[in-house]
Amino acid sequence: MASASVKALEQPTVEVATGTYRAVSTLVKVQTQEREELHNMTQLVRDFVKSSGIRVGSVIISSLHTTSAIFINEWQEALIHDVKAYLASAVGKDNYYRHNDPKWSDCDRHNADSHLRTLLLGMTLCLQVADGEVVLGEWQSILMAELDGPRERSIRIQAMGIASE
Repeated sequence: MASASVKALEQPTVEVATGTYRAVSTLVKVQTQEREELHNMTQLVRDFVKSSGIRVGSVIISSLHTTSAIFINEWQEALIHDVKAYLASAVGKDNYYRHNDPKWSDCDRHNADSHLRTLLLGMTLCLQVADGEVVLGEWQSILMAELDGPRERSIRIQAMGIASE
């Protein structure tokens, strides 16, 4: 088995930030319209971090639901279609699931597929904040997936770190 070659592109830096440690959070409500849809949350998170005053630290974005996911990917129309198609083929809605069977579960939403799709995508992101900005790659976007709508979803965002004085 070949071993990967890893080399640092930059010298490690130590950021000496002066200021006060701060933690700022908010709860965002997203009203969805369809059973399955994707939302680009990138600008909302960027704006929140800017308003928080955090210069160096991290930001955590969490779905407060078991059938709504938060993840990173590219926001591009054809890819959004492909993501939805992949999730539908990976976890079929019409498959048998005990969660949907009244003999095993009291859930009347028949949404086992939504729970399982959330497992594939995840419910929480933790991203770096540097120079007051969310650190993302060139094509990376912060996405929320509604997997059992339409519903009102709650997304918790918390920025923590050193704030400007």
